[in-house]
Amino acid sequence: METRLQVVRNQSEKIIVSIGGNVIIRRGGRGTIDEQMENLSQACGYIGRMVKGGKSIIITHGNGPVVGNIVIRNEAVKDLIPPEPLYICDADSEGGIGFMIQQILYNQLHRLHNIKDVATIVTQVVVDRSDPAFKDPSKPVGPYYTEEEAARLAESRGWVMKEDSLRGFRRVVPSPVPKRIIEASVVKTLAELGVIVIAAGGGGVPVVEEEDGTLRGIDAVIDKDLATALLAKEVKADRFINLTQVDMVYINFGKPGQKGVPEMTVKEAERFLKAGEFAPGSMGPKVRAAIEFIESGGREVVITQPELIEAALEGKAGTRIVK
Repeated sequence: METRLQVVRNQSEKIIVSIGGNVIIRRGGRGTIDEQMENLSQACGYIGRMVKGGKSIIITHGNGPVVGNIVIRNEAVKDLIPPEPLYICDADSEGGIGFMIQQILYNQLHRLHNIKDVATIVTQVVVDRSDPAFKDPSKPVGPYYTEEEAARLAESRGWVMKEDSLRGFRRVVPSPVPKRIIEASVVKTLAELGVIVIAAGGGGVPVVEEEDGTLRGIDAVIDKDLATALLAKEVKADRFINLTQVDMVYINFGKPGQKGVPEMTVKEAERFLKAGEFAPGSMGPKVRAAIEFIESGGREVVITQPELIEAALEGKAGTRIVK
């Protein structure tokens, strides 16, 4: 049977590219599939050129706005269809976004006369059931509720509900630290065979490992950047490119004296983190993931916008984090 898989493993530079959820659904957009496809097409155009240049590519992506919409859809039809647990919503979003990236890249590479196999791996990520996050859920998901509705849901479903942005109450779930990626060896093997692999979308599907070694899904949300750093470590990636809405990392972001940082070492990044320069819900996890990747043997991390990838790889844009 004819196949495009290379018989000899690809020894070229292995790059892991992470597409932020705010790249897929941009602020001010409606979040339609057409909009998502257009936004992903822009990001994938630059990735496709890297593939044509001989790079071995693994892609991860955020899912924040998408999985939130899936949860809202669940709640909207709960009287007609039994709601799915959050970890199934995580898997649903990973498959759907993965499909879009998969099709877009295939079509773009077809137009470049450089067709490659592209595959999405719905990825299970092991978390520790004793992680402190399970005792103090903090990640809001799903729709807003009135105080009375929130009280009923807390009673009937055991959800933890907290007031959010003075707009109402939302369910909050744990965001535990990822410990191990079950399919990491599959991702690594496929990438080395020349397949473009999409994995750990939205941080992957959180699972806990039972005493007998079996896995069980658990309702949680894993930070996409930390899961990407872990995957990069496990597949021995050389470089980690983190795509987001801003062109580079800034200190004093949004304040007088805002200043872009074209390059920083791990020590400098740690110092900025400790000083509170990077917000926990936005740039903080990206910088923390960069530090973990470099300390585990990675060569460099680039943080930038999709349209600046090529300039950033030449040191002309974005932020580079090095040892």
